[in-house]
Amino acid sequence: MRCTIPTHISQLSEQSFQPHIKRSICPLSNLNHEAASVATPKYFRELAHYLATDKTNVVNVNMKTLPISYYNGDFLPIEEVRISPLDRGFLFADGVYEVIPVYQGQPFRLQEHLDRLSRSLAEIKIELPTAYNQTNIAKILTSLIEHNEGKDLSIYLQITRGASESRDHAFPSPECTPTVFAMCQSMNSALIDQADLTTGVAAITHEDYRWHRCNIKSIALLPNLLLRQEAIEQGAKEAILIREGWVTEGSASNVFIVQNGVISTPPKSSWLLGGVTRDLVIELLKNANLPITERPISATELTSADEIWLSSSTKAIVPVTTLDNKPVNEGAIGSIWAEAAKLYRSYIADFRQACEQPNPDIREALL
Repeated sequence: MRCTIPTHISQLSEQSFQPHIKRSICPLSNLNHEAASVATPKYFRELAHYLATDKTNVVNVNMKTLPISYYNGDFLPIEEVRISPLDRGFLFADGVYEVIPVYQGQPFRLQEHLDRLSRSLAEIKIELPTAYNQTNIAKILTSLIEHNEGKDLSIYLQITRGASESRDHAFPSPECTPTVFAMCQSMNSALIDQADLTTGVAAITHEDYRWHRCNIKSIALLPNLLLRQEAIEQGAKEAILIREGWVTEGSASNVFIVQNGVISTPPKSSWLLGGVTRDLVIELLKNANLPITERPISATELTSADEIWLSSSTKAIVPVTTLDNKPVNEGAIGSIWAEAAKLYRSYIADFRQACEQPNPDIREALL
């Protein structure tokens, strides 16, 4: 099963964006092929049901773990994606990515994520074809959500420099076509355990041995993986990183502390990634007239903080109640975190309500 979109993505319309199925891959005798010449989310659901229940078919698709993905102009089951071994993302981690939460079928803070994506692409000198402007990427992601019957999802979007003719550290000349890939997963599988929001999580501190361009959302995440694994092996959920005596961020999160009623977070720099959720938390705190400052935080301040929080797109704001096996705030969740979390939940609730607005013009204005 494979579905394609028009070659000229910039000419997409609501009608032309509906992908077409190549129906010669598997004999779907239980489906009305003539009526399904244009693939819809309903068609994919019927197809998934058929593939999962017909024991005579050699393909068995579990849509929960193998959702419809997007790959270089095609919408297709993720197990059918074929990435070239010469793709520079595969060979060199030469690419960038975004993780975008989806609530009620609508991408959350999409413009902020696309703006950060554009900055990352510019930093590593990948120039996308004009067909992949922000408007058309948004259309692709909207269709991807629809194909995955989306309500609450997490979108992973990755762009690499593409597949060149040979393995060479130098950028290909002439330039190759960038590879664009996106997939969804259930937000439920990505969200932190609700118990962590009532008891808090454990974290460790660790030397930040990553590179000096952490403001780029690079797919080269091996240091982050090793740091997170070190935390897990010590019974913690996250590693808070220290570089030259200063807090940078978590292995996959931004860091906030509270000291004497004042909330602080490290300022944006090449040492950390400016999180979309981080920025939203700062915005919400300022709107609520809560004292928030962006400033350097020393390792000593971290270990003596009254409260420590972690923020990320899929986990919102999480309290840290144990740091390096020592209690934070006597091992209890802080009152200021509770206030910040309430502000965040209220913002998400308002977003969900706007998504359910039946009038599209009003819905767009609210979002």
